[in-house]
Amino acid sequence: MARMNVLLTEDVPELGLAGDIYTVAGGYARNYLIPRGYAILATKGALKQAEEIKQAGIRRRAQMRASAEAQAQVIAGRQLLFDANAGENDRLYGSVTAADITERLEEAVGFEIDRRKLLLGQSIRDLGIYDLTLRLMPEVDAVFQVAVVREEEAWADAEARAQAKAEAEAQEEAEQAAGELAVEAAEATETEEAEVADEAPVDAE
Repeated sequence: MARMNVLLTEDVPELGLAGDIYTVAGGYARNYLIPRGYAILATKGALKQAEEIKQAGIRRRAQMRASAEAQAQVIAGRQLLFDANAGENDRLYGSVTAADITERLEEAVGFEIDRRKLLLGQSIRDLGIYDLTLRLMPEVDAVFQVAVVREEEAWADAEARAQAKAEAEAQEEAEQAAGELAVEAAEATETEEAEVADEAPVDAE
């Protein structure tokens, strides 16, 4: 299919910024970019508007960034507490999802949040404290915390559980390291004894 030159009138992710000219597949231009108002054909008349469109895009991005930075300041450092049913191994009977978190965050900050901007990866399925990042726009992140606790527990209980878990893991690592050192020492001793035996004189018969 023939390719076409288009002038972007809006920023298009993974393509370019408003005011820039790109050569794209004809179907992409006719079926997506132009009908949605993201681009126009790069005719001589349209090219005269390129600089004006570019400057408007710069102003719009600056406004969006200022808004994102203001929202990031409101979100940063927030602590959200979720209570849940969990087994003895701290595994949840269910999960805390991105939708759950963004809904609670919206209640806390008072403005709408796009849950697709939450860098969660997968739903939370264990008790604990989690540092989460909301990417409001490129280079504008807000970091906040979520604690998942048993019913009727508080944030302090989550901190105590996290500390106990960290201490247990540190103890386990220390014991593992001590075990590895003991094995290395035993192997070194065996090697030394073997070398001494090899160097010992042999009595002539």
